[in-house]
Amino acid sequence: MSAPLKVDVSKAVGFKQQPQRVLYNSRDLMLYAISIGVKQDELKFLYENEPDFAAFPTYPLVLGLKKDNVGVSVYGGGGEDVPGIPAFDPNTLVHGDQSLEVHRPLPLGGAFELHTTVTGVYDKGKGMVIERTVQMIDPKDPTRPYSSMKGSAFVRGAGGWGGPKGPKQDSYEPPKGKTPDAVYEDKTTDDLAILYRLSGDYNPLHIDPRIAPKVGFKKPILHGLCTYGHAAHAIVKTLGKSNPNALKSITGRFTAPVYPGDTLQTKMWTVPAENPKDQVKVIFQVLAKERNQVVINGGCVYLWANPADAGPQSKHK
Repeated sequence: MSAPLKVDVSKAVGFKQQPQRVLYNSRDLMLYAISIGVKQDELKFLYENEPDFAAFPTYPLVLGLKKDNVGVSVYGGGGEDVPGIPAFDPNTLVHGDQSLEVHRPLPLGGAFELHTTVTGVYDKGKGMVIERTVQMIDPKDPTRPYSSMKGSAFVRGAGGWGGPKGPKQDSYEPPKGKTPDAVYEDKTTDDLAILYRLSGDYNPLHIDPRIAPKVGFKKPILHGLCTYGHAAHAIVKTLGKSNPNALKSITGRFTAPVYPGDTLQTKMWTVPAENPKDQVKVIFQVLAKERNQVVINGGCVYLWANPADAGPQSKHK
């Protein structure tokens, strides 16, 4: 067995990466929308001449890898250049949890910055978790971010170094004995990962059949954030009336891989919200239907009960 990594949590946690310049245009927004399952009955996300053309609110999740590149970028693994954390094989890294909070609607294009802080490094025994919090901002107006994103990366085989285990996570389990209030099914295509990677995540794991078996998969898998986008879309379409301003926040935990061609089944339960007059709380799970396997668990979405009255963050600037 190899020796445990020597991790210095005090150097890693609180580390702020250099602001990352990112850019996108309306074409990028449409490409992303197609890849997360938007169809022609929601042209507001697909057609630039629609009077209510808008960005789908989870789009910022792709920008960390897309960066400011208008072509194909070289996949870098996940920003493992954090002080106090030794270098590791990026092929051992998998996505753990992901959340996004919307502060105000996205512009239809432009140049922006991502401000990233390492907010946690945890020893999970079988691996190490690196948690980052990212804000998307306009550098001309840095006090009003468009969104905040928190994601964790699980580095397989990098645990056992005696570090903190991490805080207890919120448990968003479906209500026992209650059937879902809504179920949305979306049959993915065999080439969906090839399409989604054009939004900026060019990790060869999702396209190269020679690489997937080397890291334990029978064939290239679908990007976790593509599945995540499908879930967000299913909920916004089904319970948010496809309103681009309906989504307040979303969180979920990746539990199993999805293969292109799987049918994604998003199950939704509406539960009492802390502010029921303003918000709708939705617990959700995503299953790969053919295998009856949960691929996103611990999912929770908050929708604005009336997006038009959601406050200043619901209005385009």
